[in-house]
Amino acid sequence: MDKLKQIEAFVLVVDKGSLAAAALEEDVTPVMMGRRIDALEKRLGTKLMHRTTRHLTLTEQGSVFLDHCRKLLEQMETAEKSISEGRHKATGHLVVSTPAAYGRLHVAPHAPAFLAANPEVQISFNLTDRVVDLVREGYDLGIRIGGSIEPSFVAVRLASNRRVVCAAPEYLHRKGMPKTLDDLARHNCLAFNLQGGQQRGWYFQQNGKPVIIKVQGNLDCNDGELLHRWAGEGLGLAWRSTWEIQSQLASGELITVLDDYALPHYDIMAVYPQQRHLPAKTRFFIDYLKEVYARPDYWRGTVK
Repeated sequence: MDKLKQIEAFVLVVDKGSLAAAALEEDVTPVMMGRRIDALEKRLGTKLMHRTTRHLTLTEQGSVFLDHCRKLLEQMETAEKSISEGRHKATGHLVVSTPAAYGRLHVAPHAPAFLAANPEVQISFNLTDRVVDLVREGYDLGIRIGGSIEPSFVAVRLASNRRVVCAAPEYLHRKGMPKTLDDLARHNCLAFNLQGGQQRGWYFQQNGKPVIIKVQGNLDCNDGELLHRWAGEGLGLAWRSTWEIQSQLASGELITVLDDYALPHYDIMAVYPQQRHLPAKTRFFIDYLKEVYARPDYWRGTVK
């Protein structure tokens, strides 16, 4: 028999003054209520109450046990209420992983307004271009840009994004406009490198299939912001995300080329481990970012 039911039955019988009244409250028979008390006393090895047809009297052990039972039930009610409220009210510590540049530009700047609306939340960010193990490393949420998502995770699309080749007008004036992927071979391509090894492949779509084009150039680095700056200074072509360069595209400081070959889907996603009840702190933050990104002209107004 469930230990909690036995305890609840004991407290209810005392509060109601009889087995019959307690049984009526629980919608069970007095016999069933009596069995619960008997089982509790047998498990504890002591008599908790003396029962007659008219009277119910607690033993000394019963009085002591009653106080403990009341505190236990109150603590359980408080815990359940806290969890229930947590599904509708954002509370607690939210730990978020996000790509470094994207997090710096489009996630962390929105944290103060979110915290102002949800003052019982604390947020910790880890801005890294490493794909972290959300479960093993203790993250509530990860922001991912493109790539595959493991089956044990849930991905929520936050905004659309594309990877495009771009350059400053002065560079294109000097070197010409590439029209096909083969034209990249005669251009100075500003490449991203990883851990000292050249990451010389740019990804495109050609004839409905993904292709990787090896590129060459006289500058490379492991920092996306630096590549972005070099492109703006007219030093070469760069393969960048639209979330990073949208304002420069709108102002004409950068121009995209080879648009017909750009990958069509490279969405920005919020990723979290599958779970039956997503904490409100996580759900609210995801919804908040979606709302921010959906604002008219957001992408043109945030990147300077």
